[in-house]
Amino acid sequence: MAPVRAVAVLLLLALAACAEPSPVGSRPPDAVPPRAQLPADPGALVLRVEQVGMFTTPQALAARLPVVSVYSDGRVVLQGPVATIWPAFAWPNVQVLDVGAVGVQELADRALAAGVAEQADLGVPPLADVGSTRFTLGTASGTHVREVYALQGSAAMTGSGLTADQVTARERLQEFVTELSNLVSAGTPEEVPRPWTPAAVAAVAQPWTASEEDVAQGWSPEPVPWPGPPLPGEPIGPGISCVVATGEVAGDVIAAARDANVLTPWATPDGALWSVAFRPLLPDETGCADLTG
Repeated sequence: MAPVRAVAVLLLLALAACAEPSPVGSRPPDAVPPRAQLPADPGALVLRVEQVGMFTTPQALAARLPVVSVYSDGRVVLQGPVATIWPAFAWPNVQVLDVGAVGVQELADRALAAGVAEQADLGVPPLADVGSTRFTLGTASGTHVREVYALQGSAAMTGSGLTADQVTARERLQEFVTELSNLVSAGTPEEVPRPWTPAAVAAVAQPWTASEEDVAQGWSPEPVPWPGPPLPGEPIGPGISCVVATGEVAGDVIAAARDANVLTPWATPDGALWSVAFRPLLPDETGCADLTG
């Protein structure tokens, strides 16, 4: 059952946004709110927001999950809360929420109103290695992609070099990201996001090595037998490779990952030890190539 309360919150947010005075570069107050034509495929990706770039390891970049992915059948797959422990859990907290057809339409319409399909230049604030926010909106007529460097908080930066129109456009997009994050807490106890188990999981692997600090302290974690397809798999980036587990093997990999942490060494029959980052494949993804876009 679609979460009626979640949809109601989204409707209120959309109406409130339409009722506010129009900032520079936005539509006139009496303009008809844009209406997105959704894809006919019931499992098609309608909306995705993800973080790209940033200064981190190739393994972390490849295994990074989108912040939220919305599908035309009502499913919203998103990142759940992350425990503040170290070493962190190996299996990511991926959750799913059903917002129904009305909720998907509202989210797509709000994406249009926020400027996801627009192409105006948004400027580049003087910040280094903070990454970009990428918006993807799938419609019946095609896919719109908009990437914004240093989106969060950049509009309020002193000396950012942004024009008034760029600041306004960034604020609209940031408000939309905030609305999406509020989706997590919008439902009733019966409608809150629940854990999501994928049909396939990618394993991003690189040779396992102990850190100098761990060696100095004599700490060495116990290796765990690798339950998935043969490692290392196909190269997908500097020093990293990837394999995909499906069916029963995917279930074995997920079960093992839930009992492991990010520092666990995975042992293959040849005696090699591997560091593995687990990346659930989303409904619109099919393999390792989807991790390198």
